[in-house]
Amino acid sequence: MKKIEAIIKPFKLDEVKEALHEIGVSGITVTEARGFGRQKGHTELYRGAEYVVDFLPKVKLEVVVTDDQAERVVEAIAGAAQTGRIGDGKIFVSDIASALRIRTGETNDDAI
Repeated sequence: MKKIEAIIKPFKLDEVKEALHEIGVSGITVTEARGFGRQKGHTELYRGAEYVVDFLPKVKLEVVVTDDQAERVVEAIAGAAQTGRIGDGKIFVSDIASALRIRTGETNDDAI
């Protein structure tokens, strides 16, 4: 099993969700996040005062899938989230040792 974490721009969430649905991913976890990468934020002007916005709004998606689905999920997220501009985000893939569905007691692949 693989856990895929993606940090994306918030306005791309619906497109990514639809892309995952199309390839058969049935569940995702979404968390609002704030952060920065290479772009290191930007400056804005508010009521005549300039200030730095260094933590930009992002969305973090988490999906746990079987090993054979992982590559398709990464491709779907990358394709749907890409704008071609700085700050599009990152995707991380990790191994999952075990999973348990609390309600039924199913484990590992059956739990996802």
